[in-house]
Amino acid sequence: MTDTMELTNTDRIIRSSDRTRIFMHSWHPTLNARAVVVIVPGFNAHGGLYQWVAEQFNAGGLAVYAVDLRGRGKSDGERFYVASFADYVSDLAAVVEQARLHDPALPVFLLGHSAGGVVACFYALEHQHELSGLICESFAFELPAPDFALAALRGLSHIVPHAHLVRLKTEDFSRDPLVVEAMNNDPLIAGEAEPTQTIAEMARAGGRLKGLFGQITLPVLILHGTADKVAKPSGSQHFFDAAGSSDKSLQMYEGRFHDLLNDTGRELVVSDISQWIDRRLPSR
Repeated sequence: MTDTMELTNTDRIIRSSDRTRIFMHSWHPTLNARAVVVIVPGFNAHGGLYQWVAEQFNAGGLAVYAVDLRGRGKSDGERFYVASFADYVSDLAAVVEQARLHDPALPVFLLGHSAGGVVACFYALEHQHELSGLICESFAFELPAPDFALAALRGLSHIVPHAHLVRLKTEDFSRDPLVVEAMNNDPLIAGEAEPTQTIAEMARAGGRLKGLFGQITLPVLILHGTADKVAKPSGSQHFFDAAGSSDKSLQMYEGRFHDLLNDTGRELVVSDISQWIDRRLPSR
């Protein structure tokens, strides 16, 4: 991307299926886009953090949309709380619908980070014929918490569903101290702690997804850092092994932390994603 390249950045409020107000970010190149990338952030994140990533994708002719899932970023809803994981999937569906209205007939790729990858998988299972590819980065399928701890949280979700008990360490997201500092100072995620209900729904979703990987047949790209302490790299390996797609790729980045797109060396990750998408698009 040149320093003088102009981008069109549009933020707007849309409605999810239950009428919850969802904040949507979008970035478009000034020239005609070749494809659409819809980004689904995970925990301790929101769509506004993908400005730099969007700029890189725009430079390659890709339009970018990013969702603030309910309760996160600038979207409505109790902070960080979700009653049902299906609500997150509905939020994503609303953004994809808007992307299709604005950029009809363009190929659509989903890019889900961490828990956002789980959301993207559930959406993809119901809309595979409408998507050109699924990208899961730092897939939060297997978590480092012991099974008994997750079981305890699921139990607590029935008693104190709104109790904010789980806090992720921001220093586990990136090796770049400036990124960690920015996360700690971001009012939309500073001090973020997940309610027991949210973690319980995340665990339940992972359990359901385990038996569905074989039904995913669209092109899949899976990316993970080997030093990820937030989501186990073995979860991405399991997804790769079980996915039913004949077009699937797994890229492990040695020594990288959880947020590959905000970690040191993120340029390589963006380049790998861009090239993977480009190989699945018609020639320029």
